[in-house]
Amino acid sequence: MTPDFDVLIGGGGLVGGSLACALSGHGLRIAVVEAHPLSADTQPGYDDRTVALAYASRRIFEALGLWGGVAEEACPIEQIHVSERGGCGFARLRAESEGIDAWGYVTPARVIGRAVAERLAVLDDVTLISPGTVVNVYQSGEHIGVEIEGAASSRPDARLVVAADGTDSPLRALFGIGAKEWNYGQTAITANISPESCHANRAFERFMPDGPMALLPMTENRCALVCTVPSGRESRLLELDDEHFLSEMQARFGYRLGRFVRVGRRNAHPLRLVRAQETVRPRLAVVGNAAHTLHPVAGQGFNLGLRDVAALAEAVVDARNSGQDFGSLELLNRFAAWRRWDRVRTVGFTDALVRLFGNPLLPLRAAREVGLLTLDMVPAAKRLFSRNAMGVVGSLPRLARGLALQPSRTCADASPGAAERFIGN
Repeated sequence: MTPDFDVLIGGGGLVGGSLACALSGHGLRIAVVEAHPLSADTQPGYDDRTVALAYASRRIFEALGLWGGVAEEACPIEQIHVSERGGCGFARLRAESEGIDAWGYVTPARVIGRAVAERLAVLDDVTLISPGTVVNVYQSGEHIGVEIEGAASSRPDARLVVAADGTDSPLRALFGIGAKEWNYGQTAITANISPESCHANRAFERFMPDGPMALLPMTENRCALVCTVPSGRESRLLELDDEHFLSEMQARFGYRLGRFVRVGRRNAHPLRLVRAQETVRPRLAVVGNAAHTLHPVAGQGFNLGLRDVAALAEAVVDARNSGQDFGSLELLNRFAAWRRWDRVRTVGFTDALVRLFGNPLLPLRAAREVGLLTLDMVPAAKRLFSRNAMGVVGSLPRLARGLALQPSRTCADASPGAAERFIGN
């Protein structure tokens, strides 16, 4: 029996929506189930929530034709300054030394969301089911069936289901897949902040005794602030008036950018490391935050999820073009093996940074000083760190290399009846 869809994606956020865009145009019938109505009608504001895009992520968006909708409000990171409060060691990383324009880009999340939503709205092979929530999953012959409640309740089935619905993924839970969690005992306070001096497209990572602090460059000379504090202490900072909050941040950061003159709305986010115990099952793939949620210290969470998207899209499209079953456990296990090293390396690197710089023991403090000086002075160390930050280590998917996926056969070349089903979506 022919399923209703080839690929059904649970979660239409930045990761799930990007996956649908990547799969479109390759003879597949795609559904995106999202609990919140998708809209491209978003207005800019001082308090825009931001995303740090690695160099490889820009290449993915370029290959998908989405970068044009993102670039105008994306601020390049041309330099990275890493330091530890009370120490003499620091590292300065310049993009030009790697022959690139920028390490990455800081952009409002709404800009990426708008670009993805506008694309999804015009794709004939993508069916948006929104608002909708998957409340049950069941075996449907050789396919997976899902029960959806929402504006239009239904029970479609698919060859492949993808869980891209966030850290506490309801879809992952419906399949009975647990997650390993580590509570860092820290809370990140985020806000946009304006310094009196020009940030000159510099990003700052400053390690403090009670947690790291980052300032990322934005357009209009704003900076995205991420200040990590031990959980339980965030309430005091959230309750301060703007003047006293800015004074507190100034004391932590110093005056490299002059005085802080404005701050926007503050938000608090408890920090934990979450890793799905399984990322593939027969006809199921788990990607993005549903597979791995990281500490924001290195800004790698969304970028890791976007590389999941690039790899899964390539695996599915290549299998479809060669007549293979892209929902089979054999193929999905190959996808999982391909992603394993990148996931282990990125999660391990991020977690190690938090633990290493959070340990007050004198020998480790001395080791951190040596490590920062080595990173600043030794080209080989700087290059290794840089390539990890750029997301260009290991076996990269085509999209992460800025290349399009292999062209698909036309709908008429697909299995009997596929052309009619495709056109009818």
